[in-house]
Formats: sequence, C-alpha cells, structure tokens
Amino acid sequence: ADFAKLGLFAKRPVDLGSRCTVFMNSSVKQAQKDGATIEDISAGLSLSVVKNALYKVIRASSPDELGKRVVVQGGTFLNDAVLRAFEQEMGVEVVRPNIAGLMGAYGAALYSKNKSKGNGKSKLANKETLKNFVHDIKVTNCGMCSNNCRLTINSFGGGRRFIAGNRCERPITKKSQSNELNMYAVKLKMLEEYKPVEGLRGKLGMPMALNMFEMYPFWYRFFTELKFEVFHSPFSTRKIYQRGQQTIPSDTICFPAKLVHGHIQTLIDEGAETIFYPCMSYNFDEHLGDNHYNCPVVAYYPEVINNNMKDVQKICFIKEYFGVHMPKHFPQKAYEALSKYFPDLTLNEVRKAAKLAYDEQDKYRKKVIAKGNEIIEKAEKEGKKIMVLAGRPYHIDPEINHGIDKLISSFNVAIVSEDVVSPRVEKFHTNVLNQWTYHSRL
Repeated sequence: ADFAKLGLFAKRPVDLGSRCTVFMNSSVKQAQKDGATIEDISAGLSLSVVKNALYKVIRASSPDELGKRVVVQGGTFLNDAVLRAFEQEMGVEVVRPNIAGLMGAYGAALYSKNKSKGNGKSKLANKETLKNFVHDIKVTNCGMCSNNCRLTINSFGGGRRFIAGNRCERPITKKSQSNELNMYAVKLKMLEEYKPVEGLRGKLGMPMALNMFEMYPFWYRFFTELKFEVFHSPFSTRKIYQRGQQTIPSDTICFPAKLVHGHIQTLIDEGAETIFYPCMSYNFDEHLGDNHYNCPVVAYYPEVINNNMKDVQKICFIKEYFGVHMPKHFPQKAYEALSKYFPDLTLNEVRKAAKLAYDEQDKYRKKVIAKGNEIIEKAEKEGKKIMVLAGRPYHIDPEINHGIDKLISSFNVAIVSEDVVSPRVEKFHTNVLNQWTYHSRL
C-alpha cells in the first residue's frame, strides 16, 4: 500500500515498457542504477501494468475502443496508482466500486445461482456452517520426485482438503507416473547410463548444461577412450542455480545459460581438477537447414565462464574451440588443442578415440529416434494422443522444463521430442535464413 501511494506523487515515472515481468525485473534494476527514485519506479510499474493489459491482453488498437464510460474491477485496481495510470492512458475518469476486489466472486456466485437446476435449494453451506467454517493453509514441497513441486494444501476440516501447485496427480493419487511413453524421461535415463570409468589420466568433469545434454555421449566416449574418468554435474536444481548466481554478468541472458555458472561451481566444489567445456561454433550437420550453427550462447558461453568465474583459474579449465562437424579434421585439431594440457597424449590415441566417439554419438542418436518411433507406434496402437514437445536438447533438464512433461503425460498423452520427428522430413524451402541446428529441427 505504501509503495502504491508513493507512485501517485512521482515527478518522472520511468518507462519500463510493457514486456514480460522477467524483462521488467531487469528494467527496474537498470532504472535504479540510473538513479530513478522509488516513486518513479512505482509509477512506472503502474503504467506498465495498464499498457500491458490494454495493448497486450485486451489488444485494443486505441483507448477509444473501450468507450467513454468505463467501470473497473479486480484486486489490481485497489491500487490507486494503477487506477490513476489507467485514467491517464484512457483520457477519461473511470468508476471503481469499493468492492472492486470482490466483484469477480460476486459475479461467479450470481452466475451459478442463475444456472442452478433442481428444486432451487442451494447446496452451499448455511449460515451456521459458515460460522464454524475452518480454512487452514499449509505450504510444503512434494518430494515424490526430483521436481519438488511447491504444494499449497488447503484444509477445510472433516478431512476435506484441496491441493494446488502440483504438476502431476501424484500428490493426490499417491501413484507413480509411468515414464514409458515420455521421451523426456527416457532421454534423462539414457544419459544416466554413461557411468564414470576409472582412468589413468585422472578425473575430467563436464557441466550438464546447454548442448552437453546432446553432446555428452560423444565427449564421454572420446575422453573415456583417452583413459580419463569422465563424469558430469548433476541435473539442475534450484540449489545448483544459486551456487553460481553471483557470477552471472547479464540479467537478460537466457535461464539455461545462467544455470551453467552453477554447474561449473558444483564441479569445482566437488573437487574436479579438470573441467572440459568447449566452444563450438558448429553442430553436426543434419542437412535440414542452410547451415548448422549453434546459437551464439551455446557456441561461446565457455568464454563468459572463463571471464566471470574466478574459481576456474584454480583448476584446469579447457574451453578450446572444437569442430565436430568435420570428422576428417577433428582428430588432428583435437590433438593440437589437448596436447597443450596433456603432453603425453599421442595423435594415434586421439584418432582411435575420435572414431569411437563418432560411433557412440551416431548410436545414441539412432537410439533416441528408435525409442521415439516405438513410443509413437505404441500410442497409435492404444489410441492415445501424441504431443511433440518442440524444444531444444537442454529442455529435458527438470529445472528448465519445470515438469511440463510430467504434467502433460498425466493426461494420458504420449510425448516425443523434436529430434524424433525432424528426421522424417527432407530439407525444404523457408523464407528466412535457416542456419541454426536446433531451429532447423523445429
């Protein structure tokens, strides 16, 4: 209430645009750095809320489209600054009833009353029951899977309760979901099959982030054959994100990239002496687009890590540039890059390891497609709907996808990923430069 009141007396409201709140947070921080007062920020936010509602949600072409006599409702309009911002944007005085925050509830009650069938007697609680009504709220974490959904448990007495915040039916039914027809779960399981093997050259850690969700089979086989004990950081959690949060240089970089900092820090904290995280301009050529680049974030984020995480200076951090898209030249280039760190490596060793790495990646890709086709075939046979979760390799990370695969599969729907169906088509014409591997699949 105090914050809203301050906005009414702002002299220079900041322009925060009308974008998503994720970007709004960054804009507010920038405004603070530029010296904006709390009053200016409060007023700026109120204006943004109004502009977002008018032009992004209602999609009015101009304020006139809403007319000259306007009544507002909803809890948001109890904020005087938002109300005033709305009046200024509309150019009219509007009516706000003193029960604005309850009007939706009254409307729902009137609607249900008018639609009720039977003898006209209400099944709602009577006055006496309402007098003894109990409502307790408890917030907890589910813990039945790695998703750790934040549950809000509403208890109404007499054993009656309502659970909200769950992304699947498990907290209610207590039954474990089957992952048989969920390609996201299958992929995670496939990656977990790559267990560390003790090696003469010591331990070599890799961050399980961004393109590593797809490239890990290649690098695992390559370095295991070179007698390293290869391991990766765990799949992302909130705790892992927070471990590297203070070293993130940009608020506007994508969340999957922000997670890399936590993965690198986790590997260092767990005693990794060598971390391999290569720069890769190109991906494998899948012949679906005009080129096969990795996006700039995926391609060059190792440079960001090297320049912003001081702890990587304490270990052997390998961020060399590799071109896996050129199998003929890869062994020689890889040998030149790695021999700077491991002088005892031989070119012959690297050649043998590279051949097995390409075989492993090919085998992994074929296994993904085969398993996906199996899911499609089984779903069609059982008459189930099939959904393609069209994302990028790192969207199988539970902290990134927020359990959307579990939510969808709880509706008895089969799930396949974009790389299962993209090989079913040949390259086709597009009206844009189609040069990014992940986008070409989509």
